[in-house]
Amino acid sequence: MKLVSTANKRERQKNQQLQEASARALSEEPKLHYRGESLYVDNEFIPVYAAHLRNASVSNNHSITEKRGKIDAISLRLRYSDYQLHKQLYSQLGPDEPITRLLLEALEQLRCESYLGDDHIRKTLPGVCANVEHNFAEWSRQFYQSGLADTHIGMLLFTVVQVVRSRLHTQAIDASFEDFIEATRAGIVPIIGEDLAGLRRHRRNQHAYALHAISLGSIISEMIESEQNQADPTDESRVDQAKSVLSFLLNFDQGEEIPIATAQSGQSKAFNENHNTYRVFTTHYDREVQASKLVRKALLVTLREELDERIQQQGINIKQLSRQLSALLSSPQRDGWIYGEEEGYIDGRRLSQLVSSPNENRIFGHEYYHPIPNSIVSFLIDCSGSMREHINHIAILIDTMVKALGLTGIRSEVLGFTTNSWNGGKAYSDWLRQRKPAYPGRLNENCHLIFKPAESHWRHTRKDIAALLKADLFKEGIDGEAVLWACKRLIQRQEPRKLLFVISDGCPMDTTTNLANDKFYLDNHLKQVIAQYQANREVEIIGLGVGLDLSPYYRQSLALDFAESSIQHNINEIIALLSKSRRKT
Repeated sequence: MKLVSTANKRERQKNQQLQEASARALSEEPKLHYRGESLYVDNEFIPVYAAHLRNASVSNNHSITEKRGKIDAISLRLRYSDYQLHKQLYSQLGPDEPITRLLLEALEQLRCESYLGDDHIRKTLPGVCANVEHNFAEWSRQFYQSGLADTHIGMLLFTVVQVVRSRLHTQAIDASFEDFIEATRAGIVPIIGEDLAGLRRHRRNQHAYALHAISLGSIISEMIESEQNQADPTDESRVDQAKSVLSFLLNFDQGEEIPIATAQSGQSKAFNENHNTYRVFTTHYDREVQASKLVRKALLVTLREELDERIQQQGINIKQLSRQLSALLSSPQRDGWIYGEEEGYIDGRRLSQLVSSPNENRIFGHEYYHPIPNSIVSFLIDCSGSMREHINHIAILIDTMVKALGLTGIRSEVLGFTTNSWNGGKAYSDWLRQRKPAYPGRLNENCHLIFKPAESHWRHTRKDIAALLKADLFKEGIDGEAVLWACKRLIQRQEPRKLLFVISDGCPMDTTTNLANDKFYLDNHLKQVIAQYQANREVEIIGLGVGLDLSPYYRQSLALDFAESSIQHNINEIIALLSKSRRKT
């Protein structure tokens, strides 16, 4: 059975051809074309490094206007920027200047986009102007909502990009961000004022412009390094964490294909010295809560409407998905007989009919089997800070799967895990008051979230699932205890087959616990919990890594790629994994 309809393939191919034609005209590169999801000029791969143009593929889940905005912006770069000159300039930067390189890439892209401010271009290409404008606005909104701007580094970079674009386009900064960046802008503009003026003055001279861009990038880089050197150990950890979060923007080794990273695992000295026994400093502040109660009712309605709109854009065939899941998660059960058949078991009651009418051969019958759901599916979502970036895609995927499961009568639940506080909260304060005893174990307040219990149908909890989009729920992630909690809930159920999907984008992470124990303490507990359930086979645990290979933790795992693939494609891969898993059971 084909999982992607021919009509969808044709539509996608048509969109790609239209985008290629538009990009060739705008860039004045007749040999520009797509190869897979990447752009090429003849046989030369076109890398895309500017932060607001990353993931500019045809099949990703951006809106049509946003996709066109990215492709139009890339076309402007090809048209107005000399790649060899740019390469020569950035090759002069040292390997320890990733922030400068990041800004150089972003500012050069903004320079090319600033050509749209010319009157004759604005009049002749109003659609291109609107697309590029929309893409930048959408990227800004996503960057802000993802929490990347919550860190000092993120805020600094976000402010610089907003200020430079405002100067180049002679446009006011979006009103929704003006107050947010005001303090940072007031602090840095006097320092980078000369370079800002130079960027505006030389926006039509790539070489002179780049010198000011490099100078500005160096100043920002030095500011970040200076703060890092002055920070105390806790702050330094935060800076490292922020750099880790921004690492995908600082990766300039872009090739034709980027392999999926593997989760980093290791051995914990603290765990081993406690005889592989996991400790929790205090459970006094832990809580289990219905997620919808943490969101205002009016906001929940708004979030649900946004989610419905995004799901509608995906065009996923729910009934087809439901049939696929039913076939995989049900068992055939005899549901009576069908008589009057031409083959099967002889129906003794019809033998007299055979005597009276020898040509009548519909005297057989056979047993009728009906698929009966025999499974329960639980989705456990990592609600740590870094997952905010992916939660829109995950919410669409989860809501679609839960709705399809509900149509077949298969029970499902949606759970999440995070912490009540950053950096330990009250548990950490208690530990300090007790003079920091060694190896305290987990040092934070667990928060286990219930988005949808198994007892409720999707129709009754669809609004509650939208609470996934509430960004401030996302803090730190203590995976092992969450998996244990979800498994215990499943074991209490009567369905014979129990499946747990754990959706995460990384290793267990709680800064305070890691500092008080060691880096792999939570990691080792997660592996211990999974090994326990894999041994007794009470629950089938499947890891779904968001852009990450979770095979170091889960025997069954799948890397989801929301950046390069559609939600439908990711669902198809989950179905394929379930099919493979069923053959093993």
